[in-house]
Amino acid sequence: MSRGRYFLRGIVLVIITVFVIVGVINFIRIPLPGGLGILPAKDYQNFEDMKKLMRIKELVERGYYKEVDKEDLEEEAIRGMLKALDDPYTVYMNKEEYASFMVHTTGTYGGIGIVVSEGEDGLITIVAPIEDTPGERAGLAAGDKIIKVDNKEVSGDQLDQAVIMMKGAEGTKVTLTILREGVEKPFDVTITREEIRLKTVKSQVVEGNIGYMRISAFDERTYADFNKALRSLSQSGIKGLVIDLRNNPGGLLDQVVKVADALMDKGLIVYTEDRQGKREEEMSDAKNLGLPLVILVNGGSASASEILSGAVQDSGTGVLVGTKTFGKALVQTVRELEDGSAVKYTIAQYYTPSGKSIQGKGIQPDYVVEMPKDGVMGDIEGGKDPQLLKAIEIIKSQI
Repeated sequence: MSRGRYFLRGIVLVIITVFVIVGVINFIRIPLPGGLGILPAKDYQNFEDMKKLMRIKELVERGYYKEVDKEDLEEEAIRGMLKALDDPYTVYMNKEEYASFMVHTTGTYGGIGIVVSEGEDGLITIVAPIEDTPGERAGLAAGDKIIKVDNKEVSGDQLDQAVIMMKGAEGTKVTLTILREGVEKPFDVTITREEIRLKTVKSQVVEGNIGYMRISAFDERTYADFNKALRSLSQSGIKGLVIDLRNNPGGLLDQVVKVADALMDKGLIVYTEDRQGKREEEMSDAKNLGLPLVILVNGGSASASEILSGAVQDSGTGVLVGTKTFGKALVQTVRELEDGSAVKYTIAQYYTPSGKSIQGKGIQPDYVVEMPKDGVMGDIEGGKDPQLLKAIEIIKSQI
């Protein structure tokens, strides 16, 4: 045999050997329930990390004294994993919960009209009742704790399930058991569900030439409604503007950025930072309101409301009147999974233009004005809204 053929066979043998070695290195045989499996080496560490969980799942499925629902086991394992992050805004949503969540961003759903979160005490806490909804009319207030829904005990780690229980067809009833600060015993509130059509922007002219705009949330239609209301107020010849963000639980980032851009001069609106320190900024252009501006806030003003409030305060565009805001400065994203479920998880923290982190702290208004127990938001003639009256006083002093 010629040297050339020996040389060619040698090369082929080397190539075959390399492929065998690479195959051995890149694929690892692992024990799985029912036999052996082959796993890419790059995923082996992930398998090692999950081995204990898989082992426990196998033991329960085989040896638990009753039949178990494998899907329930999987879902609760996911919920438990995310619970370990100690972040009430990072949650798993099954298909039904995700569909319900998405409804909130479009502005229409069947329910009672409240925004809830897991409180530091582990109880479901009302962040704010939505304006002109059954929840608000029933007297529910920011800070109230929901401990039962239809006589079934609920807690913060069951937040999504509790929200589903509170929703339902128009005309049906739901009973909430409320724990309220200053009230000795829990009490029940029975509420008739309605189709909640969120009207996030309402406006009117007060005191002859002052615009008053109430923004109750930031959903997909908020900026368009805000722009329409602002044009209408401008055509009425207003000399100043009060924007009421009290009990506004927040909403979509892009919507609040557009509103801030319409109010502010050129500059920074808000910036976010992720765990790698990557910074993303939202900027406004030079077009601005050009009128005296006051923002009304309270403990129910959260998230996107605080972005607008912080931007207006830090930029000097206007002043804040009311009480300290809620203190939510975490940014979430939602990732839909193949089966229609989804994970909502925190990806960054936002900061006001001056670099302040308000997470868990809130924003202190420029003028602190408490709301009396018998106060009525928006009541000017009856004098039962001292926060709004103070805002009007400030606007008049600047006209």
